[in-house]
Amino acid sequence: MRQRSYLFVPGNRPERFTKALGSGCDAVIVDLEDAVSADAKDAARASVATWLSGQVSAHVRINAVGTPWFEDDLQMCCEAGVETLVLPKAERSVNISDIVARLRVHGHTPRIVPLIESAQGMWAAMDLARSEGVERLMFGTVDFQHDLGISGDDQELLHFRSHLVLVSRVAGLVAPIDGVTTAIADLQRLRADTLRGKRLGFGAKACIHPTQIGVVNDCYQAGADERAWAQRVIEAAGAAKGDAIAVDGHMVDRPVLARAEAILAGVGRNET
Repeated sequence: MRQRSYLFVPGNRPERFTKALGSGCDAVIVDLEDAVSADAKDAARASVATWLSGQVSAHVRINAVGTPWFEDDLQMCCEAGVETLVLPKAERSVNISDIVARLRVHGHTPRIVPLIESAQGMWAAMDLARSEGVERLMFGTVDFQHDLGISGDDQELLHFRSHLVLVSRVAGLVAPIDGVTTAIADLQRLRADTLRGKRLGFGAKACIHPTQIGVVNDCYQAGADERAWAQRVIEAAGAAKGDAIAVDGHMVDRPVLARAEAILAGVGRNET
């Protein structure tokens, strides 16, 4: 299944968990970290464990390694059978190795999504991406900006976004997940942010509200114009029988044809 949209749901709002599964998002991330205050961590963890005992499937963002809640969060994931774990403040591959080993002891096949949200995490991105069990990287843009003292989410983060796309490709991972758009009601801004990420090579985007899901999913679908272009390329290539061709004034070589085929097949490097 191609996962384009990841919806964060606060771990202390159990009444929203099941609703999130029906929201249209491709993956739900139940959040025990930023969305939950320190005094509510234990109760939130218990709520998530109870919900997961109903044989539902979701990602869980635990608290970071070294925090007072990490050990209890990880133990809950082991006991509840969480198979996709979002690791915030990911900076060291040894931490991922430890998590994978502990999940396996409990009979789980672990999938880890490291959240890159610090200078150290960005510097270690390749080591993290090549760690066993890692499925995909996620860019935590808000915390990353804070860590580096960056003001702005556009050109200011261009280098870092492109770096994560490159690392993911070299490591053989699914295209990474872009960070959230915090302007919840500004769907025009959301669309622009999502299409920017798609142009740069991201395969998905994190959402913080259900109203954002439709826009994100739509952006990661091939549009009518894109599908029409792909159809013209395929038809022209078929008629040429191996000869060099041009479509809409542009040369069509093997990579262009492969892209057209992927568009019509509904797949791409963000396919999981």
